[in-house]
Amino acid sequence: MAVPSTFVKIPRNRVGPLIGPNASTKELIEKKLGVSLNIDSESGDVKINLAPETADPSMLFRAKETVMAVGRGFSPEKARRLLDDVESVLIIIDLRNFVGKSESDIKRLSGRVIGKEGKTRRIIEELTDTFVSVYGHTISVIGLMEEAEIARQAIEMFIRGRLHNSVYRFLHTKRRELKKKKIELWKKPYEKI
Repeated sequence: MAVPSTFVKIPRNRVGPLIGPNASTKELIEKKLGVSLNIDSESGDVKINLAPETADPSMLFRAKETVMAVGRGFSPEKARRLLDDVESVLIIIDLRNFVGKSESDIKRLSGRVIGKEGKTRRIIEELTDTFVSVYGHTISVIGLMEEAEIARQAIEMFIRGRLHNSVYRFLHTKRRELKKKKIELWKKPYEKI
């Protein structure tokens, strides 16, 4: 019987963070998800095999998502959110879908999302409780599904040229809506009493 596996290619300069000091990051992913990682340091190829004793095949996809997160510039500590919280997702936005392969346009859009001294990215992260990574031609988000989707929408608004103030208003509005939903969830069980 063939062992279920999948394949990911990451930039060669992200292989070190994926392996970690004394292979600690690699071992953490393997242990936590019941997979084995075969990493080719020269090419950046990563083959992920599901361990025979792992009953849940979805762990293979969770491992792939975690490896991709490190490959897209997240620190292993931030990518660990994908390991620790099954509700967390990774969203990758490819800037080439918006401006083609023009390096100068990709840098310009990346700069809009990062902001002066990282202010814009920090605001997105704080208002959506997500992590945002700008790496190469991609911008990636790690967070709970609803929050990550709001961050994605805000990032795409920046990419499409919306003014910073209007995007910040959008983020503040969405944050209030999320808080209101959470409060309503807490109220419902007590209303029956």
